[in-house]
Amino acid sequence: MKRTSRISGTSGTSHLALFGATVLLAVTSASVAAADNGPGPLGVTAVAAETRQSERVGALFDADRGSALAGGHFCTASVVHSPRRNLIVTAAHCVDEDASGLVFAPGYRDGQAPYGLWKVGRWFLPDGWSKGQDEDSDVAFAVVADAGGKRIEDVVGANRFTPGTATGATAVTVTGYPDSGETPIRCSDKPSAHSRTQQRIGCPGFTGGTSGSPWVNGDHEVVGVLGGHEQGGATADVSYSVVLGTEAAELYRDAVSGG
Repeated sequence: MKRTSRISGTSGTSHLALFGATVLLAVTSASVAAADNGPGPLGVTAVAAETRQSERVGALFDADRGSALAGGHFCTASVVHSPRRNLIVTAAHCVDEDASGLVFAPGYRDGQAPYGLWKVGRWFLPDGWSKGQDEDSDVAFAVVADAGGKRIEDVVGANRFTPGTATGATAVTVTGYPDSGETPIRCSDKPSAHSRTQQRIGCPGFTGGTSGSPWVNGDHEVVGVLGGHEQGGATADVSYSVVLGTEAAELYRDAVSGG
């Protein structure tokens, strides 16, 4: 499970967090640049550089934290294109029964929200998750309110949500916020099929907090969302995503029409 506890702000798997931190400390600056600017060395996890792509990914917080954000993020989300330019995607297991009172901080780093805090409004979850927490339905969308008269997509841009893409068609880059640090990490690799409905990727250091991380291909398309099997994976080395198919496409359409 790669969602951080919203109560404590830390994961119950401290040994995984320590492992992830060790991996990151061993990464060279050359690897950081390669992982952020392109496919680079596959399977290498590095701190994500500040780019237009990383700005579209952010962390989720409880709104009552105010400006004291450090140590409070519990899941990852990202902006996806929509006609109203106000939509984010994450994992359904990041959303509990009381999903109100959350904020999204795109580009969050070191306790700072450089692009502001965006209030999360209505959530959209698939029936498979709402009725039975089916791991094959572990995707969710949310509408975020305008801030300062602007829509979030106009501020940080967006990737395209693209269901129906064949697993492993190309390498993807996964960006997320582990609870062991206050900066996002990135890793590129080629997904493989875990089952007909689940895909997996080998990237070290993706511990608690990285649930909801987008899997983005070279065409800036979201073709996976970290979650699914074992709510994203029981180890730091392997992560999962639902294969985005018909149900995900219908959910996106519902979010677009309901946003």
